[in-house]
Amino acid sequence: MKPIKININTNSDKYPIIIGSGLLTQIYSLLKKNAIDFENCLLVIDKKVPKTLIGKILKSLSKKKVFVFFFNASEKNKNQKTTNKILELLLKNNFHRADCIISIGGGITGDVAGFASSLFKRGINFVNVPTTLLAQVDSSIGGKTGINSKYGKNLIGSFYQPKLVLSDMEFLKTLPKREIMCGYGEILKHSLINSKQFFMFLDKNASKVLNLQSPFIEKSIYQSCIIKKRIVEIDEKEKNLRMILNFGHTFAHAYEAAFGYSNKLNHGEAVLLGILNASKFCLKIKLMQISEFKLIQRHLLKYNLIKKLNKKFNDNDIKKFISFMLKDKKNNNKKINLVLLKKIGKPIFNSRFDKRILHSFLKNELIN
Repeated sequence: MKPIKININTNSDKYPIIIGSGLLTQIYSLLKKNAIDFENCLLVIDKKVPKTLIGKILKSLSKKKVFVFFFNASEKNKNQKTTNKILELLLKNNFHRADCIISIGGGITGDVAGFASSLFKRGINFVNVPTTLLAQVDSSIGGKTGINSKYGKNLIGSFYQPKLVLSDMEFLKTLPKREIMCGYGEILKHSLINSKQFFMFLDKNASKVLNLQSPFIEKSIYQSCIIKKRIVEIDEKEKNLRMILNFGHTFAHAYEAAFGYSNKLNHGEAVLLGILNASKFCLKIKLMQISEFKLIQRHLLKYNLIKKLNKKFNDNDIKKFISFMLKDKKNNNKKINLVLLKKIGKPIFNSRFDKRILHSFLKNELIN
């Protein structure tokens, strides 16, 4: 299948996303074609990326001076300590702003490498090579970078657009099923906030998408990128419309933080749970009709998308969830800001709720 190109045009920068197969062997020529020339290049690589694919990238970049930083990409390592190690490597080897950092990994790798890129000499060229479905449809688009702290997820970060995004289908074939499911959570979210037509396509073809069948997987990635492109071009800095991309995420981030960012619950699994929670909450407050809710619930159940948390919760757990929800970066007062749906394709944002309402809701969902 011929590579697909999507151009992102934000106020701060313009860059292409290229989606296709066999892009890794062309990485040097693709960089050159997009006016990214450099003396030194640092590859920030997730240790889980197959060595054979890394070898293709290194071979393509053999004409340049290449440094490599491997790290164990996990939510626990998405922190200032990892960022400092990258900055130290750049400083030690006398990198210049015209040089380049290439992220090769999932969303965590992209977030950390992008954040370090924004800090080094106030901005070094950044190229994102997302290796997971989740990163290809979500985190690699729009310039959000960031790290976690003990106070919550992504509370330290910057907006810093890449110069180029290369989404190669070869990476997806190496992923476990759980990782594909993780990325599907964001694809589903994009359909729910933007397009009932896309949702119905997914409802009919989700098993083909999850099994990476062509052209269903390419169409889903492309459509997700187009939806996010339209939103970030209107609202690059998440002042307004871009908030709708957080549908289900306020619940999801609270679960991830409360579980200590452990492997028990990955980001996509948390998002799928958050989508169900947010949809149920819409139903509870009579914002969404039951017919719309049933469509979402049925889809999640039909394709076995909801992970059981396998934990008995108590009131202290609920208080912990609420505490993390209150710390969410969308909040600017003592109420919890949620993105909700009137119906599929019709989101609303800036809906603020007292913590007692959410406490009661989660208690009913997770304890009773």
